[in-house]
Parts: sequence; structure tokens; C-alpha cells
Amino acid sequence: MMISSLRKNFLKFPITLALALMLSSSLLVGCGKEQKQTINSSFSDGLKLGALLPVTGDLSSIGQNMPEAVKLAIDEINACGGVNDEPVTLITEDTQTDPTAGVSAMTKLAEVNKVAGVVGAFTSSVSSAAVTIAVKNNVMLVSPGSTSPVFTEQAKNGDFQGYWARTAPSDTYQARALAALANKKGFNTIGTVVINNDYGVGFEQEFISAFKRQGGKMTGKRRPIRYDPKSAVLDSEAAAAFANQPDAVATALYPETGSVLLQAAYKQGLTEGVIVLLTDGVYSEDFIKQVGQTTNGISILAGALGTVPGADGEALEAFTTKWKDKTGNKLTAFIPHSWDATILLMLAAEAADANTGEGIQSKIREVANAPGIEVTDPCEAMELIRSGKDINYQGASGNVDIDGNGDVVGIYNVWTVREDGTTEIIDKISPTDATED
Repeated sequence: MMISSLRKNFLKFPITLALALMLSSSLLVGCGKEQKQTINSSFSDGLKLGALLPVTGDLSSIGQNMPEAVKLAIDEINACGGVNDEPVTLITEDTQTDPTAGVSAMTKLAEVNKVAGVVGAFTSSVSSAAVTIAVKNNVMLVSPGSTSPVFTEQAKNGDFQGYWARTAPSDTYQARALAALANKKGFNTIGTVVINNDYGVGFEQEFISAFKRQGGKMTGKRRPIRYDPKSAVLDSEAAAAFANQPDAVATALYPETGSVLLQAAYKQGLTEGVIVLLTDGVYSEDFIKQVGQTTNGISILAGALGTVPGADGEALEAFTTKWKDKTGNKLTAFIPHSWDATILLMLAAEAADANTGEGIQSKIREVANAPGIEVTDPCEAMELIRSGKDINYQGASGNVDIDGNGDVVGIYNVWTVREDGTTEIIDKISPTDATED
């Protein structure tokens, strides 16, 4: 009986002690965990960013290198300590240059991957669909190329709650720049044809207004020519745009459908003596090849003129060298803008001390604008932020001063098409030139 009792007490003691130790340990761990969540709850998984860009589809010739620029920016920051002491994770989604696919991809990024920020979209119609999802989920969306003026008006109305910005200037400015170029070249009458979406219509309206202010005339008394982006045949639209022998035809196109339209104009004999004015959406030698050659082997678009958002930032030279060294690729349009969009998201998260969309939204304008120490190197910018300094990031695409509507103002490169189908930058032009003449 005594032995049995001793055995019970002996067995009971370690169990009691173990429970006490477990309880004590649990309390200590619990306190520590609670404290960590209070201070660093947003750091646990590190910063997650998404890329929402057109790797395939109508704008793939321009968009396929953009995810590489995003990745390069993240690799750069991860190599110098990451964001908030954790490496940054990238999830890349292909919009297929299609709003429906873009919505699905943005929904996945926001609601499944739980990203804090997204670089994208490129296409204005995709960004228009994606930004609603971003705002709903408190995800900061920074586009490197959606240029529709519609976003400015929506931002003014408070639709985006600060969760929208872009590193490429609005087509309000590009349309004025192209109108200034048309005036500089002495064109008196111009026709227009655009893709029927936010990008095309916004550009068309601003271009017509700017060109008329300079004394120019639009050909014919007709409704603007807008083509369905899903159309396979565009003969009638081409005929209407080039009717009445204009000096030039201003266009806002996407490559696949735009090439069909310009081929149709050429085959109908309408392009002879008419200068085609192009924009950023088709700034690609692949597009020139798609349009084709004459029977003499000369590019159908030889002599065409265009504008594209230029890159003139203080960091451009260093970035260009880095891009060529890391990728071996030519620096094409919107690559600097994609890099800057990614860097700004990471700098803002570091400045907010939080890997959240709310944190990025609260600081992105602060790190992009004055006052603050002007800095071009992303790692140096990170170190300044970590030491408690205010910065004014100077990008590769420009100074990336983001205003209250999420807009930046930039300059534009003027490009032309040579007879062999290659493109050449021949000048620069400012949107303000449209109002100075």
C-alpha cells in the first residue's frame, strides 16, 4: 500500500511539474509572440509584390521585357538587405493584354497571394478594371505605362483613395506633344483613327483639342474613327481615317490590330503622300515588320513619325548599363518606368516600416517627392530611410514626382521609321510646346 502510494505521488510530481513548466513556457512564448505581432506583424512573411503585365497578347512586343525589369529591381534591393529586414517576393501574372484576364490575375494577386503592391497594369483598359480590385483590397497599384487621362479624373473624384499612381505621364500630355509635333512639321489638316478603349479615346479627344487650339483642322465633318479591338477586318475604318487627303493621320493603336488597319490603308492606296503619326502603343520594330513592306522592299511606314514617353532621369545612365549587363537586351520603351515603379513600392514599404498596401500608400508620394535628400541609387536610398532620413528618389525614367492624382509629368522622344523598317529617335518634345506656338 505504501509502495503504491509512493508510486502515485512520484508519477504525479513530474506531471504536475511538466504542466507547470509548459504553462510558464507558454506564457513566456505568448508574451513574446504578442509583442512581436504588435511591432512586426507585417514583417512575418516579408514584402510581397505582384507584376501585372502583358507577356502575351496585343502588346506583348512591348510588355514582355517589363517583368524582367521588375525582377531586376527586386533582386537589387534583396541584395542590399531587402525591405524591413526580409527579402521581397515577386509573383508575376500575364494580363494577356485583355481586361478579363487582367481582372482574374489581379484578383489572384490581391486575394490569394495577398500582395501589398502591384507593378501594372500596362494597358489602360486592364488597369481600369484592375484598380477597383486593388482599392477594395488596399493594394497599391503603380502602372509603368497606363496613360489614359481617365485615371486623372477618377483620382480627382477620390475613386482610388490614393492606391493608384503611374510612372509614365498621362496621354493628356502625350496628345499635346504629338499635336505640337504636327504643328512643328507644318501639318494643317489631320485625320484620326484610334482603338476604341480608354487609351485610344482619351488620346483622341485631347489630341483634337490641342491641335485645334494651334489652328489646325480635322478632315471632314464626321464622327471620330474608332475601331473595335476585336475586329479582324478594318478596311472601312482605314478608308474613313485617310479620306479627304489629310496631311497626316494621327493614330492611337495596338500592334496586332493597328497593323491590320495600316495594311488596309496601304492596300487601298490611301497612304501615298500622307504622314502617319504614331504613339507609344506601337513603338516596336516588331510592329513595323507586322505592317510590312512595299513591293520594292521598303517599309510601308517609312517616314512615319511618333512620340513615346522618354526617359531622362538622373539614374538613366547607370540603369541602362545595369540592364544591358544583366539581361543583354536593348533598353526599350517603358523598361525604366517599370524599374522605377518597383523601386518606389519598396522604398515606400521601408519608409512605412510595414509590408502592407496601406503602408505603401501612406509613404509612396513622400519618397518620390521633395523635400528630402535627392538620391538615385536604390540601395543608398534604402540606407537613408533606415537611418531615419527623408528622401526624394530620382528615377531612371525621370524625377518621378507623383502628384495628388498619381500622375507624373515627363518629356517625349520623337521617333521615325526608316526605309528598312528600323526606328530612330530624332528629337525630344515637351507637352508644353503645344501651347507655346
